[in-house]
This record gives sequence, structure tokens and C-alpha cells, in this order.
Amino acid sequence: MRLTSLLGPAAAELVLFIHLWILPTQGAAFDPVQLPNINLEELGRVALTGDFDSISLYNYQQQTQNPFSANGSQALITQLPNGDYTAAATADAYIKTMCPFVRDNGELAGVVVGGNFTSLGGIETQGVAMYDPNTNNITPLPGLLGKVSAVYCDQDTDTVYVGGDFKGANSTNAVAWVGMTGWQNLPFAGFNGPVDTITKAPNGNIIFGGTFNGLGNTTGPVKEDQQIVNLASANITSGSTTEEDGFNEPRSIVCPTSGQDEAGSTWLLEDRAPGFWRADLNFGFQPTKLRLWNTHQNGRGTKTFRFTALPLNGIMNMTYNDPTTGKKTPCDADGARCPLSDNTSLPYQDFEFYNIVGMSAFQIDISDWYGDGAGLNGIELFQDDIYAYAVPDLNEPDCANIKLGSNSTPTGPWLTAPSGQSQSQYLTIDLASEDVESAGTSVVFRPNIRQRGNYSVTIYTPGCLQDNSCDRRGIANVTGIFTEGGSPIPPQQISQTNNFDKYDQIYDGPVDVNTDSFRATVTLAPYTQQDEEILLVAQRVRFAPTNYTGGLNGLFEFDPASGSTLTDFSKSAFDQAGTNLQPEAVVTSLAVVGGISYIGGNFSDIAGIFQNIFSITDGNTTSLPNGGLNAQVATFQVFGDLLYIGGNFTNTATGNVAGLNNFAAYDIVSRSWLALGSGVRGQVNTIVPLELNITENQPETCITVNGHFDRLEAFESAPAVPVQGFGVWVPSRQNWLQNLDLTTRRITGKLSTTTNITGSEPLLAGTISSQGVPGAQGAVELTSDPLQLNSLGVKIQPEPVASPKRKRAINGQDVSGAVTGIFHDREGLNVTVIGGHFAATATNGSTINNLAFINGTGAVSGLGSGLDNDSVFLALAIQNDILYAGGTISGQLDNANVNGLILYDLAGSNFAYPQPPALGGDNAAIYAITTRPRSTQVYVGGNFDTAGSLGCPSVCMFDNGQWSQPGSGLEGSVAALVWQGNDKLLAGGNMTINGNSTRLANYDARNQQWTALDGPESAVPGPVTALTSANKDVSNFWIAGKSSNGSAYLMKYADSRFQSIGDGGRLGDQTTIQGLAMLGLDDAHDKSELVGERMVLLITGSLDVPDFGNASAALYDGKNFIPFILSTSGNGPGSLSQLFSEKKVNFDSSGGRMKLGFVVLIGLAIALGVTFLLVVAGILLERYRRRAEGYQPAPTQYFDKTANLGRIPPEDLFGRLGQRGGAPML
Repeated sequence: MRLTSLLGPAAAELVLFIHLWILPTQGAAFDPVQLPNINLEELGRVALTGDFDSISLYNYQQQTQNPFSANGSQALITQLPNGDYTAAATADAYIKTMCPFVRDNGELAGVVVGGNFTSLGGIETQGVAMYDPNTNNITPLPGLLGKVSAVYCDQDTDTVYVGGDFKGANSTNAVAWVGMTGWQNLPFAGFNGPVDTITKAPNGNIIFGGTFNGLGNTTGPVKEDQQIVNLASANITSGSTTEEDGFNEPRSIVCPTSGQDEAGSTWLLEDRAPGFWRADLNFGFQPTKLRLWNTHQNGRGTKTFRFTALPLNGIMNMTYNDPTTGKKTPCDADGARCPLSDNTSLPYQDFEFYNIVGMSAFQIDISDWYGDGAGLNGIELFQDDIYAYAVPDLNEPDCANIKLGSNSTPTGPWLTAPSGQSQSQYLTIDLASEDVESAGTSVVFRPNIRQRGNYSVTIYTPGCLQDNSCDRRGIANVTGIFTEGGSPIPPQQISQTNNFDKYDQIYDGPVDVNTDSFRATVTLAPYTQQDEEILLVAQRVRFAPTNYTGGLNGLFEFDPASGSTLTDFSKSAFDQAGTNLQPEAVVTSLAVVGGISYIGGNFSDIAGIFQNIFSITDGNTTSLPNGGLNAQVATFQVFGDLLYIGGNFTNTATGNVAGLNNFAAYDIVSRSWLALGSGVRGQVNTIVPLELNITENQPETCITVNGHFDRLEAFESAPAVPVQGFGVWVPSRQNWLQNLDLTTRRITGKLSTTTNITGSEPLLAGTISSQGVPGAQGAVELTSDPLQLNSLGVKIQPEPVASPKRKRAINGQDVSGAVTGIFHDREGLNVTVIGGHFAATATNGSTINNLAFINGTGAVSGLGSGLDNDSVFLALAIQNDILYAGGTISGQLDNANVNGLILYDLAGSNFAYPQPPALGGDNAAIYAITTRPRSTQVYVGGNFDTAGSLGCPSVCMFDNGQWSQPGSGLEGSVAALVWQGNDKLLAGGNMTINGNSTRLANYDARNQQWTALDGPESAVPGPVTALTSANKDVSNFWIAGKSSNGSAYLMKYADSRFQSIGDGGRLGDQTTIQGLAMLGLDDAHDKSELVGERMVLLITGSLDVPDFGNASAALYDGKNFIPFILSTSGNGPGSLSQLFSEKKVNFDSSGGRMKLGFVVLIGLAIALGVTFLLVVAGILLERYRRRAEGYQPAPTQYFDKTANLGRIPPEDLFGRLGQRGGAPML
């Protein structure tokens, strides 16, 4: 008996912390995103808080914030250059196997991908496809119907061997893809049972393992034509029907009972006229035999006819037993016309179809007749496979008088859906409907089993595209009982997200015949560990007989070189090893290491020497030490000298090696078992290697373990670690990664398989999502130049709040994770404060609740005792060194109750005393705190009525140790407070002033008066939950919140009017905006009325960005929303609460820095200018000095050069030059 793997459709949420080794990508090109050049320098340090366990900037178009799929669908997964994972191609079901198909010429044709999908990358392809890692293109490999469980790419023979549970190319369960020419039958035409694993033996032959005992070309059903096709529910029409009463109803021949010619039982044609009889059914079928009762009414009868399959319009060839000779005879080849005898001693005649063809309708065309005209007295169709349909009317007809015919019992308000592009009508139920009880919803299928034997049981699921239900589909839980007195099979989780029709095998083994006391049943119900608002469908279950005797038992060796099939199985060591196992062996895993072949599965040998695993060396079958393992092996993975093994075992067969709980290793060199820790608690389905950076810049291969386990077992000094079906074993540390103290990137999901591609990163398959900042949970630092996110050094573990008192009164949203933060750097005291509702670990190892302090050295600490652990911090402010922390806070400090607000001395690292008198009111909470400029006054806003004994609703002021009420007439809930100068306070929320509703209010601190900004008939469509300034004096500002219809709004107030974001660029209705902040830019964007050229609006929360989808933060430039930050939390999108910074944005600078080249040029120009000015100044100073010292300017007029030429004769002048003894004299 074979129980199918539980790997594929399981939907457990899985969490892993790993530090990834980021490899250069050489595969598919990724499209980088050019984010705006944000300038954060003027803000000092900047950080973000939220509810997330992984976070990343939106750097590549392939990134997404969508969580990993929990509905059974999987994807091909690649790693982006920034370390995040992304889906290269999404499947509509699970991916089981992959291999790179390198052709015999050395070229990569692509990666062959197999599984249970019906589409991959949005391309329809049944179970198998080719993926190009360089282009991300998907090439369907059409021709198979079913699931593919194993592929082996053999470069030597230029062939891909494919195994699974399918039909195609005239083969079953095994076939070959040769070169790029297409499918080719293997010489043995496959197997009579599913194939689970394929590998290459040391001698070059191909080894198949699975659940089979015969070859495809040696088998056939023991008993044929077991089920009657229900024609009673068909739409019956005819042509040339007689008008004679009682004989003019074509439906009267369905379900013949007496076989007598009489009115109401016989259908006749008009006299001497050809005609037709047609049936259109609500389901598809593959008939194997047609049975016709001829009429003899008044000597009439049908003489010749032909059968046409619809909608194919194919005329079917048939054979029949000639009543005269008793020999099987083909119908007339010319037109495929078959004769029908008029012998009254023959009650009916059977016609067998030469080819098995699927159809949903058929037509019998009558071309000749006996006597005065043709007619029929009865008709039945038969098929080999046995079906039970969810729609009761499609099962075997009641009129056929079948005692225990196929039937079904739906429980719950199921509705019948049309077949559409599917094979039949089906039932559907919306579990979100108020009148549906999920626990009582089911469909029970009961087949008509007429003979005991082995059957392959498969369940069919209609595609979701035809009814537009893909986003609502989930997982079905399927169970069954097949033998009298036997146990139910383990529940199978069947994903229903397939785009097109698919089927899943749920059982292969013995099924008992129907009796009055026993019937085999299959029950389909909702899977309990998933969203309860899914849509569930139920269509049909097939029982296909597989009671064959072929001489095999789970193993088969094929020699590609011979091109033929060995008929003497004793000549193969693998075939012989299979026959030496107990009947119904299941082989799930094959591996070849160093010339030794390892075989794993669910079996034991006849001699009782080994169980569930053995090896074959040089043709000899050998037991592993201690007789193998004591329960089923599900998967192998070879790494180095170790064979990693996963399954459902707990020890060796002889039970003397401790710690082998479902995950273990076998040392190939020392031939010994190795415990890996102490294993896991629960079944392991897949083992997938993954390259991780455990030590700085030292990548190494780790072993990921996937399955249905909930704990990594304790061993030595390591405690047990709760998990959700995912673990990582680090071979170099001989420990689980979850036990190692490492700063890690966070990944959620599971892996099903991987394959290596030469020249590229490994290709993964499964369901995972990741974002890129190691160690960043709940709070992260944002820097520019370069723009990046960094860990703040504290790991926030969000704690969701169940108490209604902890809900935000503004928007009814539960609070979880980090909500708010503040930086404080004053006189050598450097502290970062994070508040919210979370748990964290302090540097000294203690647990921190809800408020964390990070000092300048990175040390993390928390509050002392006194506050309730379910307190939530929502707002922070600092006055001198005193922290004002508000929220839904309760507890007792210094024997006094506190509520809503506490004071904490940051310099002394303890609570300040005395604490403010407690706030009062239903669900009292503080949502906003602000300090008045140039004052010691601290204003708090929220949802409260009193402060101590003082009536002080909504907004209250604390100064000099006591509360004061600012103004009067204000009530309601305040979410945000911003000062508009020194004396004007702007409040946003859901308030009333003197009984008049308003969303925005102004407080004049000088006059102590509240006034409504938006008036009784507000332009603001709902309560304000976020507010930020849009200019220096806050006369312009941005607000956000939820409209009365539940959709998000975003508006700007400027020039005494509100400006709303237009419909063309509005955020999606599922958006929740939690924070707003203006940031400066280095480069100007396009001009906009709403946002300055060198500014951008940061929006944080849980956002639905147009033309993108989920994001945790987006930038708005006045025209477009730009995805900015993506995050996840568990198996769901994350969210960001708000940005906080050391300094406020400088609206005067409107952004910031020039490019470095411009800075250099400007600097050079300034330097040259200064040099020029210095030179000019020096010249002027020198002239001044000369004048001060009496210098006169030299004469500038010319004298008469010839005036004195006659005074000294030339001869006298030159004559004296030659005299010696003295100086020349003039």
C-alpha cells in the first residue's frame, strides 16, 4: 500500500533566521529601481518603527512584500543581488523536482521542472515545463496529464527521464524527453504504478523507484467495463423521430429494464428515414463499451449505425462479436458503420471501442433499418475506471437498479457550479458565508467497487481560472477508508489553487468490494489550519484498477544503450533486490555515492535482514548497520561523505542508536549512523541544501529540513526549540542554526527542492519570502548616501493584543510590534528609546517588555518592574532628561497607580518620582505627546476623561508636577498634536468642540480657547490618524486617516483649503496609513502643486500602492506613489508605524545637496574669485602706502630729444671713452 507524500500542499507557517551569502547573479537580469535621492543629513539619526520581522528597501522590480503562499502553491525562487528572494515563476500547485538539462553539445537547454501544477509562470502546462534561468521564460512541455514526481537529466543520452503519476505519449508514469524533439515512449511504456525517484546507476543505467510491480506494456485491468455512464442526467435530443405517441420520446431507451417493445420503452424513427440519437452530459467520460438493445416493434429495427464522439466530431471505430460466427469483428472501416442484428433471441449487442477517447457528448447516427423504419429499445455506456461525483445526479443512475452504485453525500450548503472548461460540474461552498459551519462541511464519495483488488485512487480538482476563484481557493483535507476493518489513511492536504484541472493521487493499494456492511469512502473537508474565508470545491474521485502481476516490486533498471527491456528481471541487481522485498514495497529515494547505490522508502526484505533503507554495491544487496531504520524514509540528500536522511523514523531497526528522530545522517566512509542533535519531532519530507554565511565572509552549505514537525529536539546543553516545520542544520557547528547566536536575515516559508546551474546561483523551489536587513525586527535605522536600512541592535518580538482595551480608539486597530521611538543626545547622554507592544532581550539576558533603551555603546535595557506586561506605548517625548511615555499603560509605581502616562529619568535609568496622577475614563489611552516650544509644558492627547481628579478630556497639559486643562469644550479622541509656532497647537483625531464634530482643532495657548479648523460639515472624510507639517510654520500640513466607508484618505491643507489626492493616484482601499513625514531631496522632481520640487512625502503603514500592491512605506512626490520599503511579519505583510529623527526637517533648505561635480566647480570658481579680489586689494593697499610715504608719480610727458644735441660734440663724447686712468667724464 502506498500513502502519498504530505509534502506538497501543507500550509504550515515556517520561520528561519539565516545570514545569507549574497552571490553575484549571473542568471536572469533583475530590474533595479531608481529611488528618489533622499537627503537625511539635516535630520541627524533617522529610524522607523513597525510590526515586521524582515524589512528591505524596494531596490528591484522583482521584489514584493507579499507573504509566502500558504494555500499549497509554490514557485521557482531566485536570489536578488540585495540578498532578498523573489519568485522567478509561480506555480498554481507544488513543485516536486528539478534538473538542469545540459544537452550533449554542452549547451543548457533549460531547467526541467516537475510537480503537480497546471500552470507555471502564468503559462498553462500540466505537471512539467522548461524554465530558462537567463530570461525567466517558461516553455510548456505538453502531452502529459497528471503529476511529475521525479526528473533526471542525462547529458550522455541527451535525454530527460520523467516519472510520476501521469499518462502521456502512450505511456503511464514514466516517459522520456529526448533532445528538443519532444516526448518519446520508453521501450517498456512506463509502469503500472507511480514513480517517485530516478537516478543513474554506476554502470550508466537508469534506475526507477516507486510503487509499481509491473511494466506499462505488460499490464491491463483484470475486469473491464466496470461502471455505467450516467445517461439519465444527460440532455437527450434526436432527429427524424416518429410522431406516434408512446414511441416519440428518445429518453425512454435510457436504463432499459424489461427489454420489451412497448409504448414508453421504445424509441422509433419516422418511416424509412435516417435519423440520430444524441446525449449531452454534464461531465467528461472515456467509454470502453456501448450496449444497444434493438427494437423489433412491428418488424422494425436499426440495421446500421455509427458512433460520433463530441465535441471532437470523431467517428469511433468499434468491434463486436458477430452473432453468426461468434468471432470478434471490426465494424465497417468505410465510415465506421456497425451492424445491429435483428435476431429476437439476442437481448442486446455489445460494441467495444478500439481507442479510448474522452468526450462529453456523443451521437448515434442511424443510416439503415429493418422493415418500415429504425428504432432502439435501450442503450448503455460503460467505462473501465470507477468514478464517484460530488454532484449526486452525475453518479450511476438509480434507474439502472444497481444495488450499491456510486454516490456521494454533501454536508453543508454546497452549490452546483457549471463545468465550464472543466470535465464535469462540481460543488462549491464559501466558508466565509454566515450560514456555513466549517467543522461540519464535507463531501463523502462512495465508489461502486465490484471486485476486490489494488486500485489507484485520485481526486480531481477543477481549475480556478474558469470561475475567477483563484484568490479565494485554499486547501482541502482528504481522508479515506478502503478496506473493511482497516484504518483510515493519514489525512492528505490537497491544494485547490490550480489554474486548470488537475488530479492528485491519494492512495494506491487494496480496496475491498462493496457489501451491505462496508463501502470504501473518500471524505473531502476544509483544511483546518488555514484562513476560514476560503472557497472550497469538490468534483470527483476516480478508482482505477491496478491489480497487475508484472514481476517487479518498486525498483527497475533500464539500459538506454540497448534500447530494449530485460524480460528476465533476475539479471538486474536492482530488479532482483526489489523482488526480494516484501510485496507492495514503496521506494521513495535513490542516491549514488562513490559507486554505491542507496535505496530508501517504506519496505522490508523477505529475509527480515533490513528495513526501509539498504545499499547495492557491485551487484550485491547490503544492509546498512543495525538493520536500517525502523520506519519510512522519505528523502535523501548527499553532502560530502554524509547521506542526510529524512522521514518518519525514530531509531535504527534494532533500536540501539539514540537521537535519530526523523532526521539523521549516515557516514559513508565509516559506515555508521550519526545523530544530528536529537532530530525533530514530526515527519521530515524534504532536505534542501542552502548556502549560508554562518561566519563573516565564510559561506558554507547548510542543510534545510522541511516537513510536518513542531520542535527541534533538545540535545546536550541545547534546549528544545519550537518551530513550524522548518529547521537548518549547520554541519560546521554540529548544531541547529536556531540555537546559534548570530545576527541573521529573516526568511519565512519552506523549500521543496533545489538544483545547481553551472555559471549561476542555485535555483530553489518552494514558498518563501524574505527581506534584507539582518537582525532588524520592529525597528530599523534609515541612512542616506548611500540610502540603506540598518539594524538598531534590538530584536523586537511583537506581542499581539487580545484585550479590547488595547485597541486604538482612532481606527480600531490592534497594536503589535514597535509603534514609536525617539532619539536623545544631550550633554553626553545618548539614548534611543523604542516603544510599543513587544518583547525583547536585554544585553544582560533579561526580558524587556514594551519599552526598550539603546545607549551609545549599543547596550539594550528596559524598564524596571511595576508596569503591567500588556501595557502598550504609543507616544514619546523628552523634556530635559525626563522621558514622557504614553499609551495604554497601567501598573503601580511607588505604591501609586499609573495609567496612560509615565515619567522616566534617562540620566538615572529609573522611574521619575512622583509620577503624574493617573488618567481616567473608559479605555484611557494617550496617542500623542508634544512639548510646547520655549516652555516646560508637556501636552498629551488621546482618549481619556480625567487626569487625576481633574476633568481634562482629550488633551491635557502637564507642568511642574501637576495637570492642567487647556481650554474647555474639547472632547473625543486625539491622535496627533503639532505646534504651529509657540502658541498655536493643532490637534487631529475624532473630536467635538462644544458638541460640534470636528477632525481638526486649533488651540490658542494665550487665549486658552479651542476652535474647529474644518467646521461642522468637514471636508475631512473621517477621523485623522496621522498628521505632519508641510511648511516651516505648519500653516500647511498633511493629514491621513480612514473615511467613513473604510477606505484610506490622504489630504493636504494649504492656503486655507483642503486638497485631496485624486482618484487616479489614490492608495487602495485596503490601505491603513499610520504615519506621515516630509523629507528633503538632493534632486528636484517634476513640479507639483502638492509637494515642493525638493521635498517628498513619506507615508508609512500598511499600504496598497497603485500598480504595485502591498508596501510598508511609499514616497509621494505630488503626482505618483513610489514603493519605498517592503516588510513582512510572520506569514503576512508587515507594516511601518512612523519615522522619528533627531532633528526636524528644514523647509527653508527644501532639500539639499548638490552633486559632487557641481560642488567642486563652484568651489573652484569661488577660489578663483577670492584670489582675484586679494590681488586687487593688494594693489590698492600698495598705492596707498606709497602715497603716505610721499612718493610722487614719475613724469609722464616727453621732453624734446633734440634740444641739447649741440652742447657736447660727438667726437668729444666718444673720444674720451678710450682714455684710461679714470671714469669716463661727461
